Amino acid sequence: MKGSQKGSILRSIITMGSVFMLVFALGAGQAMAKETLVFADYGWDSAQVHARVAAFIVKNGFGYGTDFIPGETIPLFQGLARGDIDISMEIWYDNQKEAVDKAEAAGKVVGLGDNFPDSWQGWLVPTYVIKGDPARGIKPMAPDLKSVNDLPKYRDLFKDVEDPGKGRFYSCIAGWECEKINEKKFEAYNLDDSFNIFLPGSGAALVASLAGAYKKGEPWVGYYWAPTWVLGLYDMTPLEEPAYDKAVFESTAKCAYPSVAVKIYVNSGLTKKAPDVVEFLKKYETTQAMANKFLAFMREKEADTDAAARWFLENYQDVWTGWVPSDVAAKVKKALN
Repeated sequence: MKGSQKGSILRSIITMGSVFMLVFALGAGQAMAKETLVFADYGWDSAQVHARVAAFIVKNGFGYGTDFIPGETIPLFQGLARGDIDISMEIWYDNQKEAVDKAEAAGKVVGLGDNFPDSWQGWLVPTYVIKGDPARGIKPMAPDLKSVNDLPKYRDLFKDVEDPGKGRFYSCIAGWECEKINEKKFEAYNLDDSFNIFLPGSGAALVASLAGAYKKGEPWVGYYWAPTWVLGLYDMTPLEEPAYDKAVFESTAKCAYPSVAVKIYVNSGLTKKAPDVVEFLKKYETTQAMANKFLAFMREKEADTDAAARWFLENYQDVWTGWVPSDVAAKVKKALN
């Protein structure tokens, strides 16, 4: 065989080998690449922070790509059922029970448990009203105020400037369901003779009334809910009511508001596409107090939801490291640093 023929054959073998190695490398890379998992991105802060906490762990700990689809409750849940969205971190179950149950029965979505089981709404006062605040030079104003039934004794303390003979109770925003519920409670607790219901024109107006009183150390009584930055920033004490009873609540509302379960749901396809992520999300559980804190952080620092998620991961390592294997936790910590 001539030298030129030998050289041609050798070059062909080398070229074929290079192609083989390139194809092998590309194939291996494709095998190693993980899919992008899509999160529902609701229009309120707590849901966005939880989505970003989970996404940070999914991306940096488990190696999946992550993305977010913004929207509101109904269309995002429809997207979850269709498979356009993989993960929803904050389903307020009682508010959309019918749609969730239908989709789950059809095998389209899977519930993975509570994100936080202790959402709250009710009547409350600044804690300094009952206990005082020595650091601010505030003495207890109503040391015996414990329940809604005690309010008539303190009508003068919570005086309505437009009707000094009665106290002022700050209810929720006009048009909200809680407006009607608070009116029923007033009647059930016989408060109409001692208090007026004041309806703020907006959520901002309700916050302004509370924040203004708090900064001045003045008395305030009204309705609020959690998780919110307000209850993360201000020390408030709920007024006691009888324990929630469904029949009582639906008839007279003479009992506490129910706690709404806030759950994590995923598209059923995720159980095969990312079973390790599903196992992680089954263990994901927080409290409304934690949400109050990261929402307060956002308010005080003017931080966005990405910064709040990082703040959560840095400040609650003892919590989230229990959700994942140790090697995943190590990767997430490395990414944080």
